[in-house]
Formats: sequence, structure tokens, C-alpha cells
Amino acid sequence: MAELVLYNYWRSSSSHRVRIALAWKKLAYRYVAVNLLAEEQSAEAHRGRSPTGYVPCLTIDGMPYVESVAILELLEELHPEPALYPRDPHGRARVRTLVEIVNSGIQPLQNRNVILHVSPESEVQKAWLRHFLGRGLGSLEAAMLANEREGVMGPYAYGEMPTAADVLLVPQVVSAQRFQIDLAAFPRVTRAFEAAMQLDAFQRAAPERQPDAGPK
Repeated sequence: MAELVLYNYWRSSSSHRVRIALAWKKLAYRYVAVNLLAEEQSAEAHRGRSPTGYVPCLTIDGMPYVESVAILELLEELHPEPALYPRDPHGRARVRTLVEIVNSGIQPLQNRNVILHVSPESEVQKAWLRHFLGRGLGSLEAAMLANEREGVMGPYAYGEMPTAADVLLVPQVVSAQRFQIDLAAFPRVTRAFEAAMQLDAFQRAAPERQPDAGPK
């Protein structure tokens, strides 16, 4: 069995995604904390693993892989069961759309280095987050409702079983809760979040359950 090591930070939503995927696929790994508040991600050791200096970084028998969505797809190829993507091309495209709404359209705008660059003032940061997270979650809600109109039913983000869409959705909702975003306008997103959080893999990956977890 390959040795897996996950370099990550408890509160990083991108790290959270990979923890969920590893737990869902029942893959054992060694947890290595990279403290973003102490700028450990910028240290030479981590830069040697991750060209961007970001987390997560997953090493498989010493070979590093970065960018959470690329890691999810690699894990799916190496360990196809239990699946995180539908088998049919249409379903895979729909799930990838939900993944990218979060990965490209929401999460980058909440990154610590982005909001600190926008303004050091907390009220300006809050206004930025309310605007962009609200807009992004609205897009996610609309896409999920459109899938329902196509006949895709079930409690999760795309149908009756969790997919990579849930792996992206759950950390994003956790972040929205942390930033005090009102989720009342997103009932479909909330329903998928609540369904996923009934599952052991999603519970074990939660930020507050990680060994480096700090105050909420």
C-alpha cells in the first residue's frame, strides 16, 4: 500500500476537501500540519513540495501532488471505488460544473492573502466576503436547482449519492458559516450540506476534529 502524507491546515477549505475524499475512500494517511498563520507555507521546505506555497499537498510514496481538485481526480483514478464522480459523461460534466463554481468562483475570493490584500480593515473584508460568497453560493444554488429540473433528485449536491460536488460544497458552507454569511437564501445548498454531514467521512474531516485545530 502506498504511503500517503497530507500537508494541510485545519481551517483551509481546500485541505478540508482532500480530507473528505481520503476519508470517503477509506485511505489511511499521515497528517502533517502547515500553520498558515505562522507562514509555514512560505518556508523553503514546503515550497519544495508545493510550487505555489499553498496547501494542501498530498505525497504518495514521496511524490507530491498539489491543487485540491487535481488531487481529488487523482484519487478517483487510483481508487475508483467508492466513486466521487458519476460514470456517465453528462453526470460527470454536471458534477464538475458544481465543483468549479466553488473552486474557481467562490473559494479564491475568500483566501486569506486575498482579503488581506483587499483591506486590513475587518469591516471592508466582511463586506467583500458577504458580496462574493453570497453571489457564488447563489450560483451554486441555481445550478443545483437546474439539475433537479433535469430530473436529478436526492439529498446530496448531485443525486442520491455523495460526489465531488459535496466534497467542495461542505467546506465552502463551513467557511460561509465562519464568515457569518446568511444561508437562508440557499435552501438547496443547505439541504445538501446537512445530508453530507450525516456521513462519517464528512464528520471525521471536519476542521474542529483535526489535531492542529485552534479556536473557532
